[in-house]
Amino acid sequence: MQYIIQKPILSEKAMKHTADGRYVFQVIPETNKIEIKKAVEEMFEVKVKSVRTLIQKPKYSQRYTRKGLQRGKTAHRKKAYITLHPGFSIDLGGIDTATAE
Repeated sequence: MQYIIQKPILSEKAMKHTADGRYVFQVIPETNKIEIKKAVEEMFEVKVKSVRTLIQKPKYSQRYTRKGLQRGKTAHRKKAYITLHPGFSIDLGGIDTATAE
């Protein structure tokens, strides 16, 4: 179950929500909300209220070089917004969530 959650997303926008009990994780794109909820509850020993997911599409780019047109793209990823029941919190490896406001 622990392999479902790849890593927490520690952006400014994601850190703003931690005071409200919402956390953002990057998860494997093939998983569903039920599997994500079970993995978070088992991994962090918390009670999950809701799970919202979204799939970020890849960004495409191209540039002209001596070798010709070079095309590339970023990988697509799935993010999960986890809302916890009141009284529960997740320690994200020493990140101070009180100053994220």
